[in-house]
Amino acid sequence: MRRREVFGIFSRNAEQKKSIPLFPPYFEKEEDFEKCKECESKACQSVCEENIIVIVNDKPSLDFSKSGCTFCDECAKACEAGVLSIEYKKDIPAPKINMIGCLAWHKTICSMCKDICEVGAIQFTGLFNPEIGEVCNGCGFCVGVCPTQAIGWEGQ
Repeated sequence: MRRREVFGIFSRNAEQKKSIPLFPPYFEKEEDFEKCKECESKACQSVCEENIIVIVNDKPSLDFSKSGCTFCDECAKACEAGVLSIEYKKDIPAPKINMIGCLAWHKTICSMCKDICEVGAIQFTGLFNPEIGEVCNGCGFCVGVCPTQAIGWEGQ
């Protein structure tokens, strides 16, 4: 096996992981998102004030590259297919910090993720080594501000 083939394996795995969607936090079962394929208006996307809902394979997915979720409930209220409902509102799973990509884990002072976190979920050991605590609601604001894109979800 040549060196380029080895790197190709890693990039293919990364591409496969990116295809796993992160759904809005208002659903009961993932299978219900099949109903979204029948929805023509995609109202959930148009009412999102943070513009983080993108349609991937005819289903709503969250893109935190520029902003985060305020849990405003508007996407659930606008859902015509009944997939999203305030009744099922929950936190989004917490993202993870990739220590290899994180500036602070490499002894460079950076606290952008902590500064934007409204619930105080990101704590540092001294000036370095940030960790996301249990109080994280998964809003994703830290994802978009990370200068090295070292924060994210598995499969994203």
